Amino acid sequence: MDIAVYGPQQIDGMQLFADIGFRGFLPSAGYENVFSDTDTIEGFVNPTDTTSVFSAPVNWGAGLHYTVIATGFSATGANGSNVVLQSILDDNSPPASGSVEFRVINASPHSPPGGVDVYIDPIPVQAMGSAVISGLAYQQVSEYVSLVFFPGNNSNNGNSGYELYVTQAGKTTPIFSQYLGPADNTIHTLVLTDVQGGNAMNPLAMELTDLD
Repeated sequence: MDIAVYGPQQIDGMQLFADIGFRGFLPSAGYENVFSDTDTIEGFVNPTDTTSVFSAPVNWGAGLHYTVIATGFSATGANGSNVVLQSILDDNSPPASGSVEFRVINASPHSPPGGVDVYIDPIPVQAMGSAVISGLAYQQVSEYVSLVFFPGNNSNNGNSGYELYVTQAGKTTPIFSQYLGPADNTIHTLVLTDVQGGNAMNPLAMELTDLD
């Protein structure tokens, strides 16, 4: 997928990214600079295409950071009408020393009814703790969760960090679990998606480092 942005300051359009695959993201680190304005983002299968798969308005403010996600179903609906574009404001204020922050975006159309609960427990995990995020439904974005950084906690394989558990809201049986190994004083966004071409949640969250 190629992504272009159109607006008052780029009437002819500006290609932001090329060849983004399913669950792919660009840039690989940091952010891409664009003009602040009320713009339109369009997605194209090929760079020579003149008809977009989807088109959606965005409103970006000067000096701010955003995470932009395309979810939904590009193969159904007219002209990408079933594609949902989320432009989400980031808060990259540095965490306090000795802490790390996470937030979760539910971009999985096939996430359970009623949403999901999210647990992020320091390793080693003797038993799942309390949910840090509850009832996160499709298209919802959680608040930032600040956790104490525990560099001394080690699992049997020598990893330090946390274990992420995602469950159906109100349940304690994990849909999946995943190791997280952040550095101190960092901010991370975890994105829940579907499996490609399937009808279930992907058993691996995308981890984006917002502030390293």
